[in-house]
Amino acid sequence: MIAVDTSILLRYLLHDDALQAARADVVFESSETVLITDVVLVETVWTLSGRKYQLGRDQLAAILERLFVEPNIRFEDDQVVWRALQAYKSAAAADETGSTKGAGFADALIVFKAQRAASDMGETLTGIYTFDTAMQKLPHAVSP
Repeated sequence: MIAVDTSILLRYLLHDDALQAARADVVFESSETVLITDVVLVETVWTLSGRKYQLGRDQLAAILERLFVEPNIRFEDDQVVWRALQAYKSAAAADETGSTKGAGFADALIVFKAQRAASDMGETLTGIYTFDTAMQKLPHAVSP
């Protein structure tokens, strides 16, 4: 198994630098299993949704789904990432200004990782406290 950082994953997904993209392709097309950690995944989504690339929710979800079908890619916890992706795709909430926004992918990942961690520790998760009103629409996320 090998792991990649955000810069490798971005070059692989975007092919916006021909030389680096070719090298990233070699990494992903090898016979090695490629680990994408949660931090790399969140950084990638953050970068792609930011000022430079400005990808929307549907585009980001499609990219994440694409990673799931790649046979040699693994996540820290495939089930948690998948559940976070599904919640991210369906999340929608109204903030205090009345505009509509949904919980971010990082928010969804926080929620489902917390649920998994509590379960693995033999604990019952009674709440994930946040001031983020969009995140509060996710399971167990509540205002303190």
